[in-house]
Amino acid sequence: FTTLLYTIKFEEAMLKALAVLVLVAIASSKQRTLVILENVMTKETHSSFLADLAGKGQDVVYKYATDSSLTIKKYGESLYDNIVILAPSVTAFGNSVSASDFLEFVDDGGNIVFTASSDIGDPVKEIATEVGIEIDEEGTSVIDHMNYDASDAGHHELIVADNFIDCPIITGADVEPVLFKGVGMAADSENELIIDILKASPTAYSHAVDQDIIEYPLAIGSSLLLVAGMQARNNARIVVFGSHDMLSDRFYNAQIKAQAAEGAPKAAGNKAFVSNVLSWALKLNGDLRFSNVVHNKVGEAPSDQAYRITDEVEYSIIIEEMRNGNWEAFKGSDVQLEFVRIDPFVRAFLKPETDGAFKVEFKIPDVYGVYQFKVDYNRVGYTHLYSTTQVSVRPFHHTEYERFIPTAYPYYASSFSMIAGLFLFCFVFLYHQDTAKTQKTE
Repeated sequence: FTTLLYTIKFEEAMLKALAVLVLVAIASSKQRTLVILENVMTKETHSSFLADLAGKGQDVVYKYATDSSLTIKKYGESLYDNIVILAPSVTAFGNSVSASDFLEFVDDGGNIVFTASSDIGDPVKEIATEVGIEIDEEGTSVIDHMNYDASDAGHHELIVADNFIDCPIITGADVEPVLFKGVGMAADSENELIIDILKASPTAYSHAVDQDIIEYPLAIGSSLLLVAGMQARNNARIVVFGSHDMLSDRFYNAQIKAQAAEGAPKAAGNKAFVSNVLSWALKLNGDLRFSNVVHNKVGEAPSDQAYRITDEVEYSIIIEEMRNGNWEAFKGSDVQLEFVRIDPFVRAFLKPETDGAFKVEFKIPDVYGVYQFKVDYNRVGYTHLYSTTQVSVRPFHHTEYERFIPTAYPYYASSFSMIAGLFLFCFVFLYHQDTAKTQKTE
């Protein structure tokens, strides 16, 4: 009986240990996301946004912007995978956290989402400036006298925006117009990494609503950004919403109708649009990875031996994309393979097959050297996919050349014709005899 009791207790202990390991594994598989709140009311005014964030499989940690325990990195390691800043008007972050700390977080591969507003603080503005996004001055708003909502108070700063980027992986498909009230932004023209997610209409401009326009605004028309993104060269992502209210429950549940539109008001597209952009920013969409790179001669097994010039080879690679938090087979039709020796000698489209496999067959050029199989895929909305595999290409061995080359047949014929002519000349010279000439007699 004692032995049986010990066995039962041991099994219970093992089950508890297994349960703890499962919970730890589940927790470690989640992304850790830090949400920095401006004040206690933000949880109430943006509850739908925060619920959507938690529903994306994130391990969310909440901190207030002025919290003295606010920390991003500890012992040289980032504590979080993502940071969401809902504190546009904060004048200083707690624990001496500065804009450079957030930029260092991005350099380490972390993603940042933050909001701005007409009451913009210097720390948030500095973060945006460092990544090539200039936020207009405090007290300014985006004004549009042609596309404002019917419920606008008269300043025409509550606008209906629908100038989205044509990239469903970021915005989602069939995006509805959204309600926007906030500050305008402009992108650095020399920064090719900036993504114009949502632009203002051609009739919009950025200025203070109660002041006369004396100086040229920061930006006007479609050069004025409402939502901007940036994907760094290390594939870290940053998204800036020019409107803090755009993420609020009030705008999520609002009914919109442009002042010149006909028909009844309809639901704003803020919730779906923000959710899709948030998923992209957290790399739950548009993240690419590759595996199983294989190359070999056609009809043969892969080998480490060098290829020979003019060999027929085949190359295959498996590419997957993150979609809604799950890895799926990538279905792109514009992935190219380059066979490079300093410059590409061969460039061909990879043909997609089942389970994310991409394949192509081609003939190695008639030039030996050290080459690379290179896949360099860089498209808006997707992380940069880069794969290189180095191989050697040798010339023919002396025993591998053809005995008779068809293109040299005319030279062969001329050689044999000269030999035949020589024999004919010798035969005529040796065996031909002139007839004796007869002399006349008187």
